[in-house]
Amino acid sequence: MSYLMTKIILATSAVSRQEAFGYLNLDFVAQGSDVEEYFDGRPDSPEELVLHLAKLKAEAVAKHYDSGIIIGFDSVGWFNRQILEKPKSREEAFERLRSLSGDNYQFYTGVYMINLESGKESSKVAITDVQLRDLTDSEINKYLDQDPKFNTYASGFDPLENYSSSFVRKIDGSYNNLTRGIPLETIVEMLPDVGYRL
Repeated sequence: MSYLMTKIILATSAVSRQEAFGYLNLDFVAQGSDVEEYFDGRPDSPEELVLHLAKLKAEAVAKHYDSGIIIGFDSVGWFNRQILEKPKSREEAFERLRSLSGDNYQFYTGVYMINLESGKESSKVAITDVQLRDLTDSEINKYLDQDPKFNTYASGFDPLENYSSSFVRKIDGSYNNLTRGIPLETIVEMLPDVGYRL
């Protein structure tokens, strides 16, 4: 099969990741993995965790295909030596944003690729340093009232849209990693490693 005809399969159901990947104008499809992300013995390090889960998601989706390049993802935040994941309640989201207010945290995304035809694999972690401005309790509530999807973001807020788009003062690293959970520049660098000719 020609390199240029190789199908890319994103192991994700996240609309934001699919939309962002579409900007690359590469042929792809997407399929959720339904991987259980909480299990005994989970890695404690954010880098190890996102790589491990990205690999599990890629391998789960790979079972449904005979050919193509599977790309798995996973994202978490890291603050005060604690892993940040999707908040389970409004109260958790509120306390998360209150603790992050005026402070810095890191946003990690693991990317894992498998070429089903050649067996080549590649993995990397993108890390974006994020600084939030000082937030008032009323601003946090204003956002949480506005966005019913607040519990779908690993950071606990939407950095791209809604009132929360005003929360980030500064970032160092991948913009797409933070805003859409998909570091496009890392993916473009990795694809040749698994045999995809851009």
